[in-house]
Amino acid sequence: MIYAENILICIAVPLILLLLFLRGRTRLFVGAFLAGMGVCLLSAYISGFISLAGTMGAENTAVYISPIIEELMKCLPLFFIHYLFKPGEERLFMVGAGIGAGFALFENCCYMLSTGADSLTFILIRSMAVGVMHIVSMVTLAVCVNLAVYFNALTVQSIAGAVSLAVTFHGLYNLLVSRPGLTSWIGYALPIVTALFLYVVFRQIYDRLVVKEVSEDPPGS
Repeated sequence: MIYAENILICIAVPLILLLLFLRGRTRLFVGAFLAGMGVCLLSAYISGFISLAGTMGAENTAVYISPIIEELMKCLPLFFIHYLFKPGEERLFMVGAGIGAGFALFENCCYMLSTGADSLTFILIRSMAVGVMHIVSMVTLAVCVNLAVYFNALTVQSIAGAVSLAVTFHGLYNLLVSRPGLTSWIGYALPIVTALFLYVVFRQIYDRLVVKEVSEDPPGS
């Protein structure tokens, strides 16, 4: 048994203090990173409650329910920052990446402490599959939101479509790795292959469509 709250405090406190010395985009990324760890813990609470209160069981909850809960929880801080602060395309992309990275790091830490870190194969799967999956889903969501803003099409329907894409990707991964064999290895390879696709294809589209911000943040930003 592990105490996830204690792990969160151990990681978050130094980062919170670090925010006092940071400015601009670096501060934004660290703040998004902290938000990602927080929503990871909240998602675990909700999924655990549903697993205990319902009749689906832990495995079915992880495959069918957790992707919905986790992606919805991850998108909340992204949309909150977008609608409240209007950070701009580049910074919104950074927020999405920070939330995904924080979520992935905290989840990996909890899993390693609960199951051990003596297996290199397990560590590689956690880092290159599960960890990358959370980052890919949030980067994709941020890119979709930026594209919708660029084409003046950020509506309830487009937001629902972007979140559904992230949920589908997450659910497909969980479904593939839920059974041993060839399907599980396809699932393990899915996040890293998708990440490479995003880097090669989406990044080119993103660089062409997004209005670039100034390379230097103004003093005190």
